[in-house]
Amino acid sequence: MKIFDTLSAAEKELDTSNIVRIYLCGVTVYDESHIGHARTIIVFDTLCRFLESHGLKVRFIQNFTDVDDKIINRAKDENVSADTISAKYIASYFDAFDKLNVKRANSYPKATEHISDMINLIKGLIDKGFAYVSKNGVYFSVSKFKEYGKLSKKKIDELVAGARVEVDEAKRDPLDFALWKFDNDEPRWESPWGFGRPGWHIECSAMSLKYLDSDFEIHGGGRDLIFPHHENEIAQSECYSGKNFAKIWMHVGMVTINGEKMSKSLGNTKSVDFVLRRWGPNIARLFCLYGHYSKPIDYSEEMLRETITKWRQVENCYYELRLTEDDQDISQSMPDIEKILEETKEQFKSSLDSDFNTPEAIMAFFKLVKATNQLAASERLTRAIATAVLPSFNQMLEILGLKIPEVTEAEKRDINELIKKRNLLRSEKKFQEADLIRKQISEMGIVLIDHKSKTLWMKQEKIGIDD
Repeated sequence: MKIFDTLSAAEKELDTSNIVRIYLCGVTVYDESHIGHARTIIVFDTLCRFLESHGLKVRFIQNFTDVDDKIINRAKDENVSADTISAKYIASYFDAFDKLNVKRANSYPKATEHISDMINLIKGLIDKGFAYVSKNGVYFSVSKFKEYGKLSKKKIDELVAGARVEVDEAKRDPLDFALWKFDNDEPRWESPWGFGRPGWHIECSAMSLKYLDSDFEIHGGGRDLIFPHHENEIAQSECYSGKNFAKIWMHVGMVTINGEKMSKSLGNTKSVDFVLRRWGPNIARLFCLYGHYSKPIDYSEEMLRETITKWRQVENCYYELRLTEDDQDISQSMPDIEKILEETKEQFKSSLDSDFNTPEAIMAFFKLVKATNQLAASERLTRAIATAVLPSFNQMLEILGLKIPEVTEAEKRDINELIKKRNLLRSEKKFQEADLIRKQISEMGIVLIDHKSKTLWMKQEKIGIDD
C-alpha cells in the first residue's frame, strides 16, 4: 500500500512489517464537532478498517486537546470550569461519532492527563539547548533546528520576512513558539519554571511519543494543521529524540461550504449533529469518502440528495442477497457475476492500496451493487449467486463503515405475517385491502419488492431531511 507523504511530497510504501501505528490529531473540545472534523476522522476510520481487513494489527491513537484558550474563554463566557466545558464536548464527540459508525481508537489521550510527559519533554529540550526560558514562558528556538520548514516547504527567511506570528518581546526570534505559557489563572499546573499550562504543539509530541514511540508509521490530520502545528511537532520531537518522528504524514483536505472555508464568523459551519439529523450516518460517510482524501470537497446538498438514491440501491442489494431463496438453474448468470465480482474486488483493493483512493473504491462497490440489482430485477438472482456475492459485498460495506439498519426477530415475524396476508388478499383480487396492508408495512419503514413469484422486503434507513 502506498500513501502520499506530505514531507517527501511523494507516495511512500506503508510499512506493514509490524503493528501499523497511527496518530491522528483530534479535536479541541470547546464546541460541537463539524463536518470538517468528521471527514478527517471518517477517512482514518476507513483506513484502519481496510488495514485490519487484511489481517494487519493497527494501533490507533487520537487525542483530545482539552486545555486551550478557546476552552478557557468558553468556560468564562458560561461561568463554569474549563474541565466542565471539555467534558461536555468530549461526551458530545463520542455520541456523534458513535452514530457515524466510527470505531473507537485504541486510546483517546487527553492533554490534561499528560502534563508530566510534556514537562519532561520540555526539560529535555532545554537541556539539549533547543529551548529557553523567558519572562512569559518556555520557547522552542526554531533557528536551532536547521530543517525547520521541511514539512510545509516554508523557508525560515521567508517566514521571518512576512511573519504572521504573535508579537512577544520575550522571544529571541519571532518564529520561536511556546512550549509552556506562564499563567496564574486556572487551569494551571506547576512546572520547574513556574505555574502555567502547555503550548498546543507540545501536547501531540508528548502523547504520540508516549503511546507510539519515534518513527511510527502514520501521523495524520487536516491540511490546516501542516503549518504551524505539525511543522512544530516535527521540530520539537526530532530535537528531543534525535530520531525521525513519523514515516508518513497523511493530510486530509478541508470541507468547504459553497466554495468558502467553514468558519463560525461566516456562520456557515455544519455540525455533525446537523448532518446526522438531516442525512443520516451512511450518507454522511459516503459524502466524506466521495472525494480523494487529500483534496478539498464542497458540502453540496445536491450531491447529498443524489447519494440517497445510491444508498437505496445498496439497501435493495442487501435485502435481495439476504432474502432470495430461488434455487433455479440459471447457469448463464453465474459466469457473468463471477467476472464482475472478481473485477470489483480487485478494483476495490487496488484503489485503496493506491494512495487510499476511496472514490474509485466506492465506484467498484456500486458496480457490484448495480450488477446484483439487475440480476434481481430480471429474476435471475439465485441463492448460489447470492452466496458467492455476499462475502465481498459485506466486506466492502464493513471497510467503508456503512451499516444497514437492523431488524429485530420480532419485527421480521410481524413483517412476514403482514406480507402473507397481503399476498392472500392479492390472490383473491382484494387489491384495496392489500394496499392498506402495504401502507401499514410502509409506516414501519419497510419497502416491499414485488417479484413475479414472491414479495421481498427491505428496511430503509430513515433520512430526516428537513426542507
